[in-house]
Amino acid sequence: MKKTFKLLFATLLAVALLVACGGTGNGDTNGDDETKFKVVAVFDSGGQDDKSFNQSTWEGIQRFLKDNNLSDAHAVNLSSKDDGSDYVSNLDRAATEGADMVIAIGFLFENALAEVAPKHPDVHFLFIDGIIPDVANIHSTSFAEHEGSYLVGYVAGERAKADGSNRVGFVGGFPGPVIGRFQAGFEQGVWAANPDAVIDVQYAMSFDDTAMGSSLATKLYDAGSNIVFHAAGNVGNGVISEALNRENVWVIGVDRDQYLDGMDEKDHSVVLTSMLKRVDVAAYDFIKEYFENDGKVSTELYTFNMKNEGITAETTEDRNLTSEEIATIKDLEEKIKAGTITVTEDPVIPDQTAWKLSDVE
Repeated sequence: MKKTFKLLFATLLAVALLVACGGTGNGDTNGDDETKFKVVAVFDSGGQDDKSFNQSTWEGIQRFLKDNNLSDAHAVNLSSKDDGSDYVSNLDRAATEGADMVIAIGFLFENALAEVAPKHPDVHFLFIDGIIPDVANIHSTSFAEHEGSYLVGYVAGERAKADGSNRVGFVGGFPGPVIGRFQAGFEQGVWAANPDAVIDVQYAMSFDDTAMGSSLATKLYDAGSNIVFHAAGNVGNGVISEALNRENVWVIGVDRDQYLDGMDEKDHSVVLTSMLKRVDVAAYDFIKEYFENDGKVSTELYTFNMKNEGITAETTEDRNLTSEEIATIKDLEEKIKAGTITVTEDPVIPDQTAWKLSDVE
């Protein structure tokens, strides 16, 4: 695996180790003196079991633990409050109480991490999904989410044209560069396939509010969208839940393969496909590099994209995608890798948060 993946993998591994050893919430971060390695993963309010970004990281960590019999590692999981008021205290606590590695999971930790890390120069801080330059003990990672979102957007645009709706929806967590890349790629893919399509964009202002996800999905489906792409962590589970209550609507999953999460009692899944952000692979390889190099890791930015297989779309046969759609995705993927198609990072449509605040209870 390319070195690019290795750094992010290490970061994600730390998160997985943390959860694997049973730490929760405000868990005790003090470990046994005999412990050879201690990692503390700090999550935002979405927690570990969000069925997308955080869970995918955890799955990569689980694989590494199983493959390497890492039973002597001590790990703790700290989840944060909805308002982020304990980001600094959680990171500082983790570093103060003996962690070799602290993993901050998600771009919302940027300011807190920049404040805490310089105070603990002997601790490795792994930043998943964010960039903090010029701090020796912060290891930053970034993904080209816009590339994979283009693939699923193209399929959504084609489907909207075929079903006559000419309308699709997008649900994001918080506006910002990371989720903005999901939106941007989705927009470009939809319009490449269907220039006349209308794209309704909604932001939940949360990564944890499943009820808001359900409410936003209700609005989008009622407005005529038959396909909704979510990039919102736990909020997306609310989108899937609403789709399961309807007929002939679809969800596009995110980060990990969410096909089984969308399964109903008739063994039909409402998840058309998923945009795969391979944080699981990243977690595995990054932890591996950490151990193989005696805890030494580079401060170089590690970027995961389509060319190095850090981003793709789910294309398992005999599910909900047609063989033609699978072939289209693979063709577009090769064109993006070759540079024939360039996907930009900036979204066009403003988020319609005002609609959410005024119309969704």
